[in-house]
Amino acid sequence: MLYDTLLADLTADLPSAVRLQRLVQTLREYFQCGAVGLLRLREDVLVPEAMVGLSREAMGRRFVVAQHPRLAAILASRETVAFPPDSPLPDPYDGLVEHHVGESLHVHDCMGISLHVQGDTWGVLTLDALTPGVFDQQSRDDLQRFTLLAEAAVRMTRLEQEIRGLRVVRQDAATPARPREEGEILGQSASLKRLLEELDVVADSDLPILLSGETGVGKELFARHLQQRSPRRDKPMIHVNCAALPESLAESELFGHVKGAFSGAESARPGRFEAADGGTLFLDEVGELPLSIQAKLLRALQNGEVQRLGEDTPRRVDVRIIAATNRRLRDSVREGSFRADLYHRLSVYPVRIPPLRDRDADVLVLAGHFLELNRARLGVRSLRLSADAEQALCAYPWPGNVRELEHVISRAAIKALGRGADRGDIITLEAALLDLSRDSLSSTDTGEPQAPSTVVTGASEPVLEPLHDSVERVQRQAIERALAHADGKWAAAARLLALDPSNLHKLARRLGLK
Repeated sequence: MLYDTLLADLTADLPSAVRLQRLVQTLREYFQCGAVGLLRLREDVLVPEAMVGLSREAMGRRFVVAQHPRLAAILASRETVAFPPDSPLPDPYDGLVEHHVGESLHVHDCMGISLHVQGDTWGVLTLDALTPGVFDQQSRDDLQRFTLLAEAAVRMTRLEQEIRGLRVVRQDAATPARPREEGEILGQSASLKRLLEELDVVADSDLPILLSGETGVGKELFARHLQQRSPRRDKPMIHVNCAALPESLAESELFGHVKGAFSGAESARPGRFEAADGGTLFLDEVGELPLSIQAKLLRALQNGEVQRLGEDTPRRVDVRIIAATNRRLRDSVREGSFRADLYHRLSVYPVRIPPLRDRDADVLVLAGHFLELNRARLGVRSLRLSADAEQALCAYPWPGNVRELEHVISRAAIKALGRGADRGDIITLEAALLDLSRDSLSSTDTGEPQAPSTVVTGASEPVLEPLHDSVERVQRQAIERALAHADGKWAAAARLLALDPSNLHKLARRLGLK
């Protein structure tokens, strides 16, 4: 019966994600177990491709093989590997399997097998249960037999992706392997999928791209995604933080200088444009560039030439421009703080990065990713979210977007350990530990930001918030209010706060607002 179902799915015209999800669902029903996971090996990390029976945030986890002995053992064998209920080895799914009230969170029965495609190790198939004795010898033998069909489903999916060109770059033996991506864009929401499909189409061109979006949405990550899928992927990508460029040094940084061009210029130095020759120049916070530099940047974009400070002869450069801003540049153009001709040159293809609140349940996928990072960083057996914590994460408006989520998870994990949690246990983060106050949640209804309480509710009784946390929270709120009054303009916000702009940027980065 299982063979018939799996064979029918192989021949059916199904989207790749649906085929793999049906595979794990069918195996779960056949083996009557708690959870089934299909994980793909990428270098030394196992990445979930399809899962059933696990918490939603599990899809965002990235399992470093060296940190998970059970997964390492499964990968090392071509046979079914089973672990006894009393195995001392920690299970990567401890606390993540869907459970009923009164049941243990620990996995008590586990087996898995490695999958291979065209002679190469593709990944693993794992089956887990919360009660011992679910997997007997017959179950192990069955999994061994069904592996060929699972590998066929994986191979079919890969072929379909290559044929349709869905975010897969063909490579043959003569093509060098692509470098590992610096960061991964996680999520399954419809808005994110549409955006990635759009970026994969425009990545092949040399059109200038303007990425816009709120602070913390990950504009640099999307810029790297574009570069890694472009014909310039093997060339350098140079990152320039325009907001951190002092006006007196901006021209030298971008275009270079010759020896003696100014006091302190003891030797010639190429600028960022020349460093990016043949590759990509990422102009982050481009809306912060001084007007005097904007004119010279426009000339470089129009002519494909740069002129070092103090030099008469221009130099040809071949650079693809990706710019990013959290400003409304159209408003800056109307106000006269940004050149209209430069705006039109940069925004040949404008792309808006959606805020986290518009990405449905992606918050839980991203939370899972940060939970696994903190589990490894803190040396914890297992780190998970309670049901009320998941609800709180989904209800919160995330003004700081992905960066704020990362810091919220990290702080909650550290607080849990500070309150006596045992690193060898399954540590559950409750909603109170996330410090997403009721006032913060209700502010989305009133439209007015409200100051959260300085009391944090713990497991037993209220405790005063640490002074360091209170100071950072007040600073964060002040910056957010100033930015709101200044319509997102950092220079204007700095004036409202009576701060030097460069100091404001440094403080904002430390507080996770940039």
